Amino acid sequence: MNDHAPQSPPPVIIGVAGGTGSGKTTVALRVQEAAPGKTVQIIHHDSYYRDNSHLSLKDRAKINYDHPNAFDTALLVEHLKMLKNGEAVDVPVYDYATHSRRPETRRVEPADIIFVEGILVLEAKPLRELMDIRLYVGVDADERFIRRLKRDTRERGRSVESVIDQYMKVVRPMYLQFVNPTKKY
Repeated sequence: MNDHAPQSPPPVIIGVAGGTGSGKTTVALRVQEAAPGKTVQIIHHDSYYRDNSHLSLKDRAKINYDHPNAFDTALLVEHLKMLKNGEAVDVPVYDYATHSRRPETRRVEPADIIFVEGILVLEAKPLRELMDIRLYVGVDADERFIRRLKRDTRERGRSVESVIDQYMKVVRPMYLQFVNPTKKY
């Protein structure tokens, strides 16, 4: 790199957290629309689910995907540091149907604004410390559940019963234990 070339300012990294179905992606998209002339990238924490392709589909389906250990947050932290330094990154592509990473990746170029959205993006301190702005989208639990039910049955091919069962056994308890406490950040 030429030492005399003008340096671009580092990106503004905005973390958007909140319970499942709270509208995190919608918030990021609305801000993107309101920032004409700025380059914006949105990175989903879900893209960083650990690769469990070595497990059977049955075993992958048993994993608690709402627990912090389900994510490779260290890789996300590494990628954000690279983006802050002006380097492009290859973000994993997660397949909800197979509960595993796909072989291809999504190239993310440095941008003026980088959104990082996900239920647990404010949970890990190393990730939080990279954020310039932190947002928590608080929405009534009933509304979030209805949105999740609609999304998972329409977009992810899930049955109503499986969504309800997962919500009661995993999503709600993990929200109370890990997600809701992050609104203080």
